[in-house]
Amino acid sequence: MHHPTLCAVAVALLSALPGAQAGLYSKKSPVLQVDAKSYDRLIAKSNHTSIVEFYAPWCGHCKNLQPAYEKAAKNLAGIAKVAAVDCDDDANKQFCGQMGVQGFPTLKIVRPKKGGGKPMVQDYNGQRTASGIVEAVVQAMNNHVVKVEDKTLDKFLDDEKDAPKALLFTDKGTTSSLLKSIAIDFLDVITVGQVRNTQAKAVEKFGITKYPTLILLPGGDAPAVTYDGELKKEALVTFLSQAGAPNPDPAPAKPKAAKKEKKAEKKTEKKTEKKAEKKADSSESSSTAESEPEVPTQEAPVIIEKALPIPTINSQEKLIKECLTEKSHTCVLAFVSNSESDSAKKALDSLAQLSFKYAQGKRSLFPFYEVPTSINGAAPLLKALDLTNEVEIIAINARRGWWRHFEGADFAHTTVESWIDAIRMGEGSKKKLPEGIVAISVEQPTPATPEPEADPTAADTPDATEAATSEEPTPLTPEENATRVPPESSATEATDPEPECQTGAAEQCGARPAAEHDEL
Repeated sequence: MHHPTLCAVAVALLSALPGAQAGLYSKKSPVLQVDAKSYDRLIAKSNHTSIVEFYAPWCGHCKNLQPAYEKAAKNLAGIAKVAAVDCDDDANKQFCGQMGVQGFPTLKIVRPKKGGGKPMVQDYNGQRTASGIVEAVVQAMNNHVVKVEDKTLDKFLDDEKDAPKALLFTDKGTTSSLLKSIAIDFLDVITVGQVRNTQAKAVEKFGITKYPTLILLPGGDAPAVTYDGELKKEALVTFLSQAGAPNPDPAPAKPKAAKKEKKAEKKTEKKTEKKAEKKADSSESSSTAESEPEVPTQEAPVIIEKALPIPTINSQEKLIKECLTEKSHTCVLAFVSNSESDSAKKALDSLAQLSFKYAQGKRSLFPFYEVPTSINGAAPLLKALDLTNEVEIIAINARRGWWRHFEGADFAHTTVESWIDAIRMGEGSKKKLPEGIVAISVEQPTPATPEPEADPTAADTPDATEAATSEEPTPLTPEENATRVPPESSATEATDPEPECQTGAAEQCGARPAAEHDEL
């Protein structure tokens, strides 16, 4: 028989142990701990894009997501914020409800609004893998980097001559997440531009001989300074800081904004005092009345229902890895020579809307990618397929050796969706891939522990690893589609995700661990 006093002492000792009642993430975790009080300051008012996980410590899905989420946090360190809120904590429950959390884990991307104001909040419905999370956050980042060409170089240099500027000369057509984050750090302090190696006038003017090369123009008559250190965030910020201090994060409130905040705080204090008085009166009338914890007033976020841009393949290696190995499944590739052209914007927007539509419906679809024609490997592939237009959309299945070309009159959403639906249903003819397109993958040594299946919750941000065993739905004939077994009754079908842990259901529920991913 257990002595009640000893049991009580044991419970007290266990409760006092570090982490006994803590959330999933320790103080040493790369994931930022956020609560109802600190969310507004650390996330909503941050200059950087964030992804926030709303979780409960008892949720099995949350525990399975933890390794991948922490890995994503390490990869995004200095680039974006990866945060978590414990919704099982009484102090956070009302806040989680205000954020529209109905199940665990819920992930939301929070992006600062250009020009200021309330941040935009969007549910993340992509794959629960480190690579999927990183890809989505990077795609959602604001881009304040100015694209500088020979024809705009003089204007760039002459605008606000006394203000400092920085120019990155690169052989890549896309803007890296690292440069985007630096432009955010120095927003309104140093104007950051990017120049392609194809801009002969700019290259000659600054005597550029290697790529990438970063040039700092301190302003006025001061000579340009060439950076010769390693391309790491901390070193780059230190170099640029000689021309101006980076913005603190979160940025300090402006005088007018500060006055408004003080007034708001006073109003909140008065409301709190009135509530406290009412509670005091009610407690006097009823000895059993319990006082509820006061939750600070939160500024309502702007929750948007908008599609994120589709991921970009920015290297030949990634193009091969994702879509051109003998084990690769169906990919939809949008080759664009200029992503700012009207036709490119229309095509990419249509694909983004479709990806978002399927993600919202919790249905898996083959991945969509934007592929700049400037990357190595793009031109030979287009030539082999005899494609010459400014924008070309194809579906390709390297494992089965076929491809299909979008031949619509325009890139309207309905037209592209009909083409995608035909591929999903196995309708229409397929063309055989020319010889030499598919790369033969090198066999990797088998690990001691088999890689668990990744959770294919959506197709916006496809998992970039070959090791993942989840597949997108392969094209089916109408007859096959009619007789297909629903996902709920099939052990091998990966069309729909497992149900999430519901709020208030304190039980373990299974989830598949995250797969490995590419480093940034």
